[in-house]
Amino acid sequence: MSIPSRDGESIPGYAARPARLNGYPILLVVEEIFGVNEYIRDVCRRLAKLGYFAIAPDLFHRHGDPSGIGDARRIISGIVSKTPDREAMEDLDSALEWAIAEKGSKTRIAITGFSWGGRITWLYAARQPKVKAAAAWYGVLSRPPRPARPLQPVQPAAIAASLKTPVLGLYGGRDRGIPLDTVEEMIAELAKGTSKSEIVVYPDAPHGFHADYRASYRPAEAADAWNRMLAWFKKYDVA
Repeated sequence: MSIPSRDGESIPGYAARPARLNGYPILLVVEEIFGVNEYIRDVCRRLAKLGYFAIAPDLFHRHGDPSGIGDARRIISGIVSKTPDREAMEDLDSALEWAIAEKGSKTRIAITGFSWGGRITWLYAARQPKVKAAAAWYGVLSRPPRPARPLQPVQPAAIAASLKTPVLGLYGGRDRGIPLDTVEEMIAELAKGTSKSEIVVYPDAPHGFHADYRASYRPAEAADAWNRMLAWFKKYDVA
């Protein structure tokens, strides 16, 4: 799959769609730091079997290919840290425009993302009014005080109170990278707004509990969270 971007680049990625010809709901799928790998492709296929036009654009394509790098720290320093939020948002806009042109629904639109993609999901739900519902899997919500990151200037907790789109957050209680106090802070910020967003915490789950190709996978929590996501999308008419 190749998507034309607004700056003239071609965005690679993966898409899976139902057999019927048109009108299927669009579901943007945002990758972990490991890129549009077989896990993300399988997520897209699973969603297509449920009636979604699932599109996973490669949001790292301008900065490198993480698939051949085994060290997460190298991926973060060499690729992820160099990918501006603005660029990711614009590429998701391009993917959405492409999906609509490919006869996806113009009104039933959602987004989901995992880990790095979970944070992007919160931000895109705040940016794009066409998105009717979202599900963010264990995406960072806020960061401890540190030097400013000009390429990633805003964290989800900062936009929670003004959020309009309902987002379902799916988090692990034993996630070493996302302390529970930041989840509690996010819940408090969301309560100040009107988005009707919710966060579910699985007490014994680590980060990446849905990633069935890693040791972090927790089948029971993953299945429950998946079903909650599908019910969320149905509740907000994007199923």
